[in-house]
Amino acid sequence: MNPRHKLSCAIGFVLISVLIAFSIGCTSNASSMSPSLSGEVQEGSMAKFEPEDGQVLLFVGQELEAIGGVPGFKNGYMDHFRKPAGWTAYTSFNGGLQGVWKTDTWGDGYSNMSLQLQHFNNMALAIGIDFVNQEENLATGSLDSTILDLGDFLKGLGNRPVFLRLGYEFDGHTWNHYDRLNYIKSFRRVKDKFDSLHVENVAFVWQSTGWPSNLDMLEQWYPGDEYVDWCGFSFFSRWNEQSMIEFARTKGKPVFIAEATPNISDFTTKFDGDTKETILSNPDQAKEAWEKWFLPFFNMIDENPDVVKAISYINCHWKNNDMWKNNPTFRDIDARLQTSDVISEQWNSIISQPKYIHSYDGLYQDLWENGYTN
Repeated sequence: MNPRHKLSCAIGFVLISVLIAFSIGCTSNASSMSPSLSGEVQEGSMAKFEPEDGQVLLFVGQELEAIGGVPGFKNGYMDHFRKPAGWTAYTSFNGGLQGVWKTDTWGDGYSNMSLQLQHFNNMALAIGIDFVNQEENLATGSLDSTILDLGDFLKGLGNRPVFLRLGYEFDGHTWNHYDRLNYIKSFRRVKDKFDSLHVENVAFVWQSTGWPSNLDMLEQWYPGDEYVDWCGFSFFSRWNEQSMIEFARTKGKPVFIAEATPNISDFTTKFDGDTKETILSNPDQAKEAWEKWFLPFFNMIDENPDVVKAISYINCHWKNNDMWKNNPTFRDIDARLQTSDVISEQWNSIISQPKYIHSYDGLYQDLWENGYTN
């Protein structure tokens, strides 16, 4: 927006008229140009890679078995459904960015971003990257070289949009236990280092767990408007308690439901361990999951078209991965859509609506221009 300058009372009426006309003309020209990609959301502008209201980017995650579509992994989402707009992968500042350049696993299935990049044309990339126990090292500069390595890698992807979920689930205090001040400093430092490299194809996503934080707590952890492009949260079994949509709306930020997998256990399972199986290949459990999880999930999207602009479904056989076998939330879940004909049919019916953005030629260009044409 062009600044308005105060005019002296001594300036004549004609000069004032000329200046007003000039100001209007400049404002009109500015609004017709592509919006700034600095990440700072200005009044009337859109965030980086944000589609129009009512449009939703569809991602799928979160490891090679779940996603499929590459040699050696041919029974995942990509092998059964229409190619989504993007996929989700994970890495960490603990251990040197494993899973980026070569196949790696840490008990959650296999990950290899470089392998997927070779096969996933016209797809955006969402990366969850944690720095648990490293926030002080990040904040003080001890890991600057690793930040720069990641920045160079992502910059090398050219115009492929990347959604970086930095320090995802920051308020998962019982498992991530981040130090708040160092978390904020770390988030800002990574963004500042990326800016120093002129990394333009990355949108920074600030992601909550989706249930423990009220608006005041979110404000306390917020890195700042100039550092956050998108807000995000996880959608498992406490969807009625999330505050992120309201918070994001007050900040003028779009929302990425960055982790979503069906769990028909009561939310108290996080505390009492009383889990209920959610196996989509079981017709009865699939029916219950559709009614108790899928419908609330899609309803939340439909009810917030001005804010919810991206989702990522985790098409994972959670029970089969070592990391989750004893986890009270995920140990009894098999969320693979392709294992249920009924779920697959209903899923396809909904995501075939024009509002859901899949992969297509020109996706990158449209996202860079902050618009989408179906």
